[in-house]
Amino acid sequence: MDMHGGSFGAGDATAAQHVRLAGGGTAAPIAPVQVHHRDDLLIGEVIDIAGSASRILLDASALHGLATSNDPSVAMAGQVGAQVKVRVGNVWLLASVRDQQLHERGEGLIVAAIDFLGEGEEEKLTGRIHNFRRGVTRYPIPGSQVYAATSADLKQIYAADERAHVEIGTVYPTRDIRGSLYVDAMLGKHFALLGSTGTGKSTSAALILHKICELAPQGHIVMIDPHGEYSAAFKGTGALFDVDNLAMPYWLMNFEEHCEVFVTSEGRDRQGDCDVLAKCLLQARLKNRLAEGMTKITVDSPIPYLLSDLLNILQNEMGKLDKATSSAPFMRIKGKIEEMRADPRYNFMFSGMLVADTMANFLGKIFRLPSDGRPISIIDVSGVPSDITGVVVAVLSRLTFDYAIWSRGEPQRPILLVCEEAHRYIPSKDSGQGQAVRKILERIAKEGRKYGVSLGLITQRPSDLAEGVLSQCGTIISMRLNNERDQHFVKAAMPEGARGFIDSIPALRNRECIICGEGVSIPIRVHLDTLEEDKRPASSDPLFSQLWRETGGEPEILERVVKRWRSQGR
Repeated sequence: MDMHGGSFGAGDATAAQHVRLAGGGTAAPIAPVQVHHRDDLLIGEVIDIAGSASRILLDASALHGLATSNDPSVAMAGQVGAQVKVRVGNVWLLASVRDQQLHERGEGLIVAAIDFLGEGEEEKLTGRIHNFRRGVTRYPIPGSQVYAATSADLKQIYAADERAHVEIGTVYPTRDIRGSLYVDAMLGKHFALLGSTGTGKSTSAALILHKICELAPQGHIVMIDPHGEYSAAFKGTGALFDVDNLAMPYWLMNFEEHCEVFVTSEGRDRQGDCDVLAKCLLQARLKNRLAEGMTKITVDSPIPYLLSDLLNILQNEMGKLDKATSSAPFMRIKGKIEEMRADPRYNFMFSGMLVADTMANFLGKIFRLPSDGRPISIIDVSGVPSDITGVVVAVLSRLTFDYAIWSRGEPQRPILLVCEEAHRYIPSKDSGQGQAVRKILERIAKEGRKYGVSLGLITQRPSDLAEGVLSQCGTIISMRLNNERDQHFVKAAMPEGARGFIDSIPALRNRECIICGEGVSIPIRVHLDTLEEDKRPASSDPLFSQLWRETGGEPEILERVVKRWRSQGR
């Protein structure tokens, strides 16, 4: 790699030792750089140092000279999003270029803002960077030389260390440096995967989860899938549940979740109805023989009860009322319970078959205890009636958290809860329906890691997420976001050193993402690997141009659809 194009060309020894300054003169001669570091990579000097962002002066002709290099990292030298390095003593500081502008005097000079990413020591024999770490111990002084970072440098920096990691793609702009996620750091502090519709978000989620499952075949992952996309992706490695085989007992709900399902009134009446339900529900739970000998039974205790018992208790309590007290709350609750019991759409939860004490079996199959080589359970809630989807997700999330709390002292089995379309369940508005699911997911975000519960949030609208939840995610994987409000939200949640990367979020291609936070050693832009056809989620968009050329068999299609529609089955 012999660059002669710029004022820092190796062919001009004096030019290599002088950097043209803004005033047009030359700097004092710079001390010769050690022999093994190539001066043909010298591209400018530091002119301004600040805690997080600093500024450098680049020589445009030097950059043009490097643009034809075979090394893609060198060819991108000085460009926005590329890396540069500055020497301080025997340490190399690595920085990312945030923006560029022409110097006011022109003269082929460019002023660029940089964000420092970290530092590494130099091996005396080879000149390579090793032992790279985040953060900066000593800042350079103005006048320090700035060099282009080579692919060999980046390989040392991005190379995964001994910690458990999964490789998910290739680091931009290189062709062969692998981008890795550190699994323990990523799951220990939660993660979020963001991206507008059509950027390959579902496929990326499937890729990351597949890699984690390969690394940890005895894992425990619960994926809540609102569109039924992921069953296709995890046929071989996952346990698949939907309304036909979920069999989630209604008595696992706590009191708040019971209220969301059975109490229909709003405003002033709601509190009265909830009080009536609390009193009758506790009596119904106490009728079970499991309750005998237990002293601390509350309305929240997951003890089986019969819906018919609850209805009878409501009826008896109503009979005891004096004339002045209204029987309306009893009638409202009774009506709702009877309606749900009779509606076949709710059978997966309110069937009379779900009264036996199946709690241990249910937790075992959902949390993959034991995993039997299928470490992930996909819970497809697309067939669940929309009015109780939030409650189903709330129950599953709360069971995850409660299991983690009550299993302390046992051998630990950490659980990862992945929530697709997270903005549905953790909305920024804090009133109306769906507060039970919002509260539990916010609690997992704040406290989950103490108990070994990790949260993975996948969303296309980060700005609709509840305030603070995104900032609880230690690793943020952002694909292209088209909406400016969403970009602003992600900016606020990302660490300072990644700001330059964030500006490129609107310009990312499909299957490209920016990763920053705990799961990577420094912020990286990665082109994700292609996932095998049989491991992809069923989320491909319909091709109108192709499908609108096909015809035939419409009456039969309609007949089958109407039949399924009417029988509410698939």
